[in-house]
Amino acid sequence: MGTTGGRRVGRPRAAQRPDSGLSPRDELLAAAAELFTTQGYAATTTRAVAERAGMRQASMYHYVSGKEELLADLLESTVTPSLTYARRLLADDTRPAEQRLWDLCRTDVELLCGGPHNLGGLYLLPEVRTERFAGFHAVRAELKDAYRQLLAATPAGGALAKSELDLRTDLVFGLIEGVILVHRSEPERPVSVFAEATADAALRIAGV
Repeated sequence: MGTTGGRRVGRPRAAQRPDSGLSPRDELLAAAAELFTTQGYAATTTRAVAERAGMRQASMYHYVSGKEELLADLLESTVTPSLTYARRLLADDTRPAEQRLWDLCRTDVELLCGGPHNLGGLYLLPEVRTERFAGFHAVRAELKDAYRQLLAATPAGGALAKSELDLRTDLVFGLIEGVILVHRSEPERPVSVFAEATADAALRIAGV
C-alpha cells in the first residue's frame, strides 16, 4: 500500500459510494445481508456482493474468504446478542425466573425482527446444515440451553420430568425462532408489540 499526500491509499473501489462509516468487512456484511435476503443466497454471487459494497471482487477476498464466511457471520450475529443477554439473565437471581424468561423471549424476538433485513430467514437454508456453520450451531445451542435453564428455574418448569422439560424448551425456542416467518408475512407489524405478544405466548407454553 502506498501513500498520496500523506494519506494511505486503500484497495481500489469499483464505484464511489457515500461514506457509510463502516469498515470494508462490515460493508461486505451489510451488502450480503441485503442480497441474501432479497435475491437469495444461491442466486447471489461474490461479484454482486463486492459491487454492492463498492469494491472490486478481487479486493473482497482481502477481507473474507467468500460467501460462506459472510453467511456464517450473519447467522452468528442473529444469536450472539441474545446469548449475551441470556447470560446476564441467568446470573441475575434478584428476579423470578419467569420474569427473566419473558424478558429473554421478548428481547430475542426484537433482535430477530428489528433489523433492516430478515436474517432469521437464512436459518432455513440447506447450506446451513453443513459443518462450515458449526460455530453458529454451537452458539445457538448455548442460547437454547439458557432458555432451558430459565424454564427449569420457574415453579412450573421445576416440577417437570426431564423429557417434558426438554419438550417445553423445544416448543418455546421453536416459537421464538418461528417468528421470522410471521414477521416476513407482515413486516409492518410493530416489533415491540409483536415481541411482547410472543413472549406472553411462550410463557403459556412453558406453563407459567
